[in-house]
Amino acid sequence: VQLQASGGGLVQAGGALRLSCAASGRAFGTQAMGWFRQAPGKEREFVATINWSGDITYYADFVKGRFTISRDNAKNTMYLQMNSLKPEDTAVYYCAARRSSYSSTSPSEYKYWGQGTKVTVSS
Repeated sequence: VQLQASGGGLVQAGGALRLSCAASGRAFGTQAMGWFRQAPGKEREFVATINWSGDITYYADFVKGRFTISRDNAKNTMYLQMNSLKPEDTAVYYCAARRSSYSSTSPSEYKYWGQGTKVTVSS
């Protein structure tokens, strides 16, 4: 499985971005997916996760009500809609895939990782 994240960029506080994660391979529709982020000098942290069918999602507390994770299995693509962005959301955002169909908030349970896309939110 190869993952390609895109959609990052520079946005002002209060703005919005939509990240995409395109996956190769026929297993995408059976795999749970997640978004993580890493700010400079900080550890990678969980942002959101979605199960194989897209009907179960979990979010980190700091993004609840602002970010929405979704997926389109027909297009082998996962999304992260980010609204009301804050300067503290600045980070490199990574998409990841599990072998399992069920979501997890732990980075160690994800086997496949994309290269990351940088999000910068200016104040």
